[in-house]
Amino acid sequence: MHNLPWYIARSSGLVAWVILAASMVWGLSISSRAAFGRRRDGTLRRPHPAWQLDLHRYLGGLATVLVVLHVLAAIADSYLHFTIAGVLVPFASAWRPAAVAWGVVGLYLLVAVEVSSLAKKHMPKSTWKAIHFASYPLFLVSTIHGVTAGTDARGWIVRLFVSATFAVISGLTALRAQPPAPKVLPGGPRSAEVDADAATTIANLRRPASLDA
Repeated sequence: MHNLPWYIARSSGLVAWVILAASMVWGLSISSRAAFGRRRDGTLRRPHPAWQLDLHRYLGGLATVLVVLHVLAAIADSYLHFTIAGVLVPFASAWRPAAVAWGVVGLYLLVAVEVSSLAKKHMPKSTWKAIHFASYPLFLVSTIHGVTAGTDARGWIVRLFVSATFAVISGLTALRAQPPAPKVLPGGPRSAEVDADAATTIANLRRPASLDA
């Protein structure tokens, strides 16, 4: 088929975005209060079974493979004539330079997130978290790239799916950003008040008599 590379580039790019969105939704789900809820004492349940984290990593790796296929197929296409610089340097593409530039930025963000995930055990946790936070701008720029450069993004079904995905990710992010609730004593708020009164009474009994004179 004469336009096979172009069809591969289009399909792999679209599927890569879907997999990336699924990775974000799953990652937010297993790390938010929506997934496990809270115990009776107010602490957050986070069992993190190994398969849940493995699935999150697998989705991210699969999205990376599809993006590489997307780039290689675009270079191999003989219709638009993408050069290596065109797919690796922002605004170097002769075809829709702004739209392609969003994809180039997304490519570098994706590489940074995936490399940091593979090297997580060999870097400080704070550094890994800071790099992993780039998943948010990665999803944003990849979406802009797909909407502005992708010929399949003009249909209402695709736009509806993108809007719904944004809503889900925004909702899960809001849940994850909620501050932790205060711990509740087994006896409830009334028990906390009784314990406070008891502590005050004990402190008063321990005061030297001379201080009350």
